[in-house]
This record gives sequence, C-alpha cells and structure tokens, in this order.
Amino acid sequence: MFILAVFVVTGITAPWIAPHDPERGDVRARNVPPAWLEGGSTEYLLGTDHLGRDVLTRVIYGARISLIVAAVTLGVGGTIGVCSGLVAGWYGRWVDEMIMRIVDIKLAIPTILLALVLVLELGQTFLIIVAVLGIAIWPRFARNIRGEVLQLKTMDYVALAKVAGASTPRILLIHIFPGVINTLIILATLEVGIVILLESTLSFLGAGVPPPTPAWGSMVSDGRDRLAVSWWISTMPGLAIMLTVLSMNLFGDWLRDKLDPRLRQLD
Repeated sequence: MFILAVFVVTGITAPWIAPHDPERGDVRARNVPPAWLEGGSTEYLLGTDHLGRDVLTRVIYGARISLIVAAVTLGVGGTIGVCSGLVAGWYGRWVDEMIMRIVDIKLAIPTILLALVLVLELGQTFLIIVAVLGIAIWPRFARNIRGEVLQLKTMDYVALAKVAGASTPRILLIHIFPGVINTLIILATLEVGIVILLESTLSFLGAGVPPPTPAWGSMVSDGRDRLAVSWWISTMPGLAIMLTVLSMNLFGDWLRDKLDPRLRQLD
C-alpha cells in the first residue's frame, strides 16, 4: 500500500514535483548515468536517456499516464462487464448463452494481437487505447459477476422482492448488485495491474500512448538497444512497472482475504 501510495501521489502531483520537462531534452546531457554512478549528476538522479531527457521526470509522468489509463479503462470495461454479468446471470437461458459465448470468443483471441490490429487500423490515440484495453478486461468482470448473480438470485430476499412486485431493474440494482460489490472491488484491484501491464506492453511495441508523451512501456523500448551502455533508461521504468503490478496484486489478494466471508471464517 505504501508503494501504491507513492506512485499515486507522484502521478497526481507530477507537474509540481518533477524536476524537469518530461518531453524536452538537453543534447549536451545525453546518457548521463544515475547520480550514484561515476559520471552521474545530482541534477539527474536517475540519469538521462539518449535524447537528454531526465529519466526520473519521465517515470513520474509515466505514473500519471498509467493511472489515467487504468482508471478510465476500469470505468469503461468494468461497467460493460458488470452490466453483462448481471443480465446474463439474471435472465439465463439464451441470453446467458449468447453473452457467455461472446465472452468465450473474446478470451480465445490473444489480447495483444487484437490490440495491435485495432490500433493500426483505427489510429494510435488515447481513446482507441482505452477502448482496446476495455475490450480486453470486460469479459473477466462479466464471467465473475454472472457467477455471483446465479447464486444470489436463489436467495430468499430476492424471492420476497419478486413476490412484493419489485421490477427487474429494481431487483438487479437494489437487491443483487450490493451482493456483488465485494467481488467487484477485489476484481478491480487485481485488474489494475493487468491494465498497466497491457498498456506498457502496447507502448513497448509502439502501439500504445503516442510519443513524446512519457509512458513506462515506451521508455523501456527506448532503452532496449542501449542496455550495454545505458541500462538505466530501460531499467528504471521497468522497475516502476514491476513494483506497481506486484503491489497491486498483493493488495488485491489481501483485500480478497478481508472481504470474502468464507476466508474470514478460516481465520
């Protein structure tokens, strides 16, 4: 949680705490090593890249890009997935069959391949990237929420709501949805790491956030041909990706242990 808090705070406050301009470099300061290495400078704590841009500044701004992409993607993909799961689980029969087959088809298509095709065909813009990532994660929400709804709709309080004459939308929103909130929160925390990793992968392949906007994946890609002489260009954003995804996954596991009543009983 501390590591996540650091990345969130730095991402939000990037314009105020970043020491340099993330897109403007100094050709006289190209490939400067980190401050603790020979030839390093305290002006560039994590060194500079091949264009003289400060790596620390770009890592800080990259955190902002990752947070924005993750938040918007979870909002879009999570909403589609939750609505699909509620409808599939409640109505069942051919509605459930149709939605779940769409989910199966999506899960059978490699996400990276689909993302590359869509980005190349539709253009490399922020909206396209968010749409691609939303398409990638909504089936996971739909499948998990549908499983919860299948169990909840057999509960006595749902049967009483039907007898009382409650409409289907009211039952889904007032009686069913609160029962899946814990699952939704846990799933969202786990999906944040996946979204950040997917966005970084797309940026690494040149199909993510367009340059010169700093993104962790594109920063790793910028330094892959210079690992022998300027390893810090790729290593620093790579460490940021690893720490963020690992922390988010650990936080999601902890949250699941706290929110799942079955796991609480084991304690």
